[in-house]
Amino acid sequence: MPKSRIRKKADYTPPPTRQTAAIKLTNRAWVAPVMLAMFLVGLAWIVLFYVTDGDLPIDSLGNWNIVVGFGFIAAGFGVSTQWK
Repeated sequence: MPKSRIRKKADYTPPPTRQTAAIKLTNRAWVAPVMLAMFLVGLAWIVLFYVTDGDLPIDSLGNWNIVVGFGFIAAGFGVSTQWK
């Protein structure tokens, strides 16, 4: 029986590289100070509320002052997602 011809595959050559556009990262030096400031403002808001027996920071909010304080803390965590 005759031997079949072997097909030779062409060697793989990678496609030519393209010049990719450089991704410019913005300066994120503001993230850490803002994050820490939000944490501290939230903590100070809650502590001030408890120390003054609910008279400060905003008397008309009543116990919602606690929610405002935790809102600042949550915003600090939200800002922390931008930290690299």
